[in-house]
Amino acid sequence: METGSPHEAGATGAVSATGPTGPEGTGGPADKAEPTWIALPPGLLRMRRLLLVFWLGLITLAAGLVPGLLAGPAWALFALPPPALAVWGWVMIERNWRSWRYAERADDLLISRGVLWREETVVPYGRMQLVEVTSGPVERHFGLASVQLHTAAAATDATIPGLDPAEAERLRDRLTELGEARSAGL
Repeated sequence: METGSPHEAGATGAVSATGPTGPEGTGGPADKAEPTWIALPPGLLRMRRLLLVFWLGLITLAAGLVPGLLAGPAWALFALPPPALAVWGWVMIERNWRSWRYAERADDLLISRGVLWREETVVPYGRMQLVEVTSGPVERHFGLASVQLHTAAAATDATIPGLDPAEAERLRDRLTELGEARSAGL
């Protein structure tokens, strides 16, 4: 997925409420243009939901079967809370998945996430020290990978989870290229 840069609207002569679109870097409206956000693919949602059902299924069996066999059928009621938790978790996992998005801008990468507490991370290309693609065994099984960005400040390290491996590699290569180009001026 290619994203447009903020100054492309200026090429068409668009006018905003604050005046004509200025060139990039001048503090004009082009610098404040809304970025093109890219959502995470649905594979991450499927993976997380399957893990939820698997683990809560095991907990349901353990919570209902063991007490039911050892202490009597009334104790099998301990099997009811895990399925209720699974229903709640099913909805919350989707809300969390929908909250994740990222946008490539001219000078930085934006990562936005969070349902109750929204968090938006801005990572300037020139400050990136390392961009890596990781994929654990479960992610590989579902055909997913994560991109992790490392900067000099440990607090600004950022991750984009659940990407298609080809998109993760494309993003890593692009961010590395932009990072090298921007850091040359430092």
